[in-house]
Amino acid sequence: MPLRLIFMGTPDFAVPTLIELAAHGHDIAAVYTRAPKPAGRGMKLQATPVEQEARRLGIPVLTPSTLKTPEAEAEFRAHNADAAVVVAYGMILPKNILDTLKFGCFNLHASLLPRWRGAAPINRAIMAGDKESGVMVMKMDVGLDTGDVAMAERLPVTDAMTAQDLHDALAPLGADLMVRAMGALERGKLQLTRQSEQGVTYAAKIDKLEAKIDWTKSAHDVLRHCHGLSPFPGAWFELALEGEQVRIKVLRCELAKGSGKPGELLDDQLTFACGEGAIRIIELQRAGKQPMKAIDFLRGTPLKPPAHVVMS
Repeated sequence: MPLRLIFMGTPDFAVPTLIELAAHGHDIAAVYTRAPKPAGRGMKLQATPVEQEARRLGIPVLTPSTLKTPEAEAEFRAHNADAAVVVAYGMILPKNILDTLKFGCFNLHASLLPRWRGAAPINRAIMAGDKESGVMVMKMDVGLDTGDVAMAERLPVTDAMTAQDLHDALAPLGADLMVRAMGALERGKLQLTRQSEQGVTYAAKIDKLEAKIDWTKSAHDVLRHCHGLSPFPGAWFELALEGEQVRIKVLRCELAKGSGKPGELLDDQLTFACGEGAIRIIELQRAGKQPMKAIDFLRGTPLKPPAHVVMS
């Protein structure tokens, strides 16, 4: 018998899992997601990607502001679900919700736990220079990503990967993993393993204050910093252009030959010196402009040494 599930998720990352669970015949009783928020130039209320997909699939959608009230618990219980699947929902599930369902609540987490528990595992894995990432299905408890792990899939992380690249690779991988986990749960074959207490790290939410590039770091560290924050919020620096300081976000870059003072422009191809080595910018975004290739930027704004970034 297919499981009767509650699905809880919000961003694009969660959508493939919702689609795959529905496609594999599970009865999704309800979808919980965050309430619509104003977005775009007109600041119209925009439903989350998960809500949009749920409505396309004809699944009832709920957007409670809290799950901590007796009313929210009663509504959750009334779905008579076997289990809940949680993917980047963005709201804490209290113990009474976790304990409501027959089989419990299962979270898809975008890291190899116990490494990168918390809010921003994809960004932090790239920023830290990790060579491997992955997804895990975990049975939730009241801790922060501390529950027992059921299944995992691993994925190599290269220096060329941005946070968006890794996100886009892990989302379908995670959807397939959760479908397999729910299939095993349905058959009574899902095995759980306690997380190790060794190697625990926390993926703190990205703060915009950490987005400014520190050119005194090594080229590899600068590259991973830029890629870990791409496309949002975007690692940035400032250049003096046309008599003003212009903020530029680095969306994609590569290691390059050369050396010089940190932040010094080394050639006419947007190669900048770091504390050790250099990087060449491949894609960027000027403040208030659309993302563009470096070659297109240089057509309109030719830059040559001895230019350098504003280091203040």
